[in-house]
Amino acid sequence: MKTRDVVIIASGGANIASLRFALERLDVPSVVSADAARIGVATHVILPGVGAAADAMSRLNAAGLVRVIPQLRQPVLGICLGMQLLYEASAEGGAACLGIIPGRAERLPDAPGRPVPHIGWNTLDIRRDSALTAGLGPLDYAYFVHSYALPIGGATVASTRYGDAFSACVEWRNFYGAQFHPERSAAVGARVLRNFLDIEPPCA
Repeated sequence: MKTRDVVIIASGGANIASLRFALERLDVPSVVSADAARIGVATHVILPGVGAAADAMSRLNAAGLVRVIPQLRQPVLGICLGMQLLYEASAEGGAACLGIIPGRAERLPDAPGRPVPHIGWNTLDIRRDSALTAGLGPLDYAYFVHSYALPIGGATVASTRYGDAFSACVEWRNFYGAQFHPERSAAVGARVLRNFLDIEPPCA
């Protein structure tokens, strides 16, 4: 793998430490920053997220990143809530999000035997080719922890099902997303992170 300069956006997510460890296992160092200039020169940017959409957007807004992130041209990966923030909005508190990908995150419906939040391992249904999901198959499991999800749409490259089907991985221009936690998804998660890091950034 070529040298990568990975910046994890300091969005307040509790999964940042485990994400950095997952990258270290791939021999890829990372820095955590909310500085727009530092983020702008990274080869790869990761937007993690755990918690409520409105709170996360407030932190990004306070850091001056709400206008910065949609303008990034290098590969950007949103993880869990971070993926949802790439979309226009979330039904969680009626939050307006970054507006990069069309659509709105909706709450998973409660049903007998399907409590919300959805916590557990689900298989991935690959819907179309994407650099993010290269090498993954229908027997591969990823680990999910979430209460909101994106319906199947134009950006969806892989889906899963918890009652209804929803987007598990997305791709929209240079923006990618994983609704599951790659840093907690063993070999499948490591493959997704490596796939993302293998995406070439634009030439300087």
